[in-house]
Amino acid sequence: MDLEAVRTFVAVAESGQFQKAAADLSITQQAVSKRMATLERDLGVRLFTRAPRGAELTIDGQAFLPHARELLRVAERAVASVRPGSRSLRVDVINSRGGASGLIRGFHRAHPEIDLDVVMLFDIETAVTAIRSGAIDASFRAVAAPGRPLPEEIESVRVLDEPLQLLTGPAHALAGARSVTVAELVGHRIWMSGIVPGTEWGAYYDDLVAEFGLTIEATGPDFGSDALLDTIADTPALATLMGEHTRLIWPADHGLRRIPVTDPTPVYPHSLLWHRDNPHPALATLRAHLAAATAGHDAAGTWTPDWVIPR
Repeated sequence: MDLEAVRTFVAVAESGQFQKAAADLSITQQAVSKRMATLERDLGVRLFTRAPRGAELTIDGQAFLPHARELLRVAERAVASVRPGSRSLRVDVINSRGGASGLIRGFHRAHPEIDLDVVMLFDIETAVTAIRSGAIDASFRAVAAPGRPLPEEIESVRVLDEPLQLLTGPAHALAGARSVTVAELVGHRIWMSGIVPGTEWGAYYDDLVAEFGLTIEATGPDFGSDALLDTIADTPALATLMGEHTRLIWPADHGLRRIPVTDPTPVYPHSLLWHRDNPHPALATLRAHLAAATAGHDAAGTWTPDWVIPR
């Protein structure tokens, strides 16, 4: 069904005159007549009768009018749902407690007028596919996996280098340290059950192990952060690594310690990814906010793999 014909029908019904409807729609009276003839032919009924004062709705026209108005309202909502600036900015973060999540919360505090829809996709391949299809507008991702460069149409910029910290229980051999060097971690068991082979974070920790000779175990099912904290608190031989900006809460009797890692400090390099042709105006606002709020990439005394997304 031709929506312009439906729009013209509503205009004639509300004005009661073909001539007035033509003026309201900025078209000719002949065009109005042609549209009405086409619509009546498509519907198989007469919608108007000619009267001395103009055009009057038939019984069928009266029955069709509320549905015609609803068709126009639905069409307007459909257009608005994809009109840049009229729909929410859809942003992907890897989890709800990490550094990237903190960045998007900061953006929301600075720009509460912008509607946000935050999602959590699994890995960078899924995120890139969603960006290319338009399912999301942007994604916070740490690194591009080696040998798998980003597609040409995907833009990226480093927005946060997040230092890693060692998390231990109170009985761990390093629990009393104010900081630890990477060399001091050699020989200690670091347990990170959330590492998944083939993901960008899996590649990051593979390089960390290869570079410094660390022992990182990813054995066992991933029951989430609460189970991880319980295990670290109760097992003196285990520690784990987490980002400095990761927000976690644990019972006071766990006695957990967060210890900076230095010499060099491994940093997890978060980047923002988006499609270069995405016209959403809030995307430019997000990029400007991140550029003003973050700095210090590749600072002296830090380490990242050679293949991370460049600044």
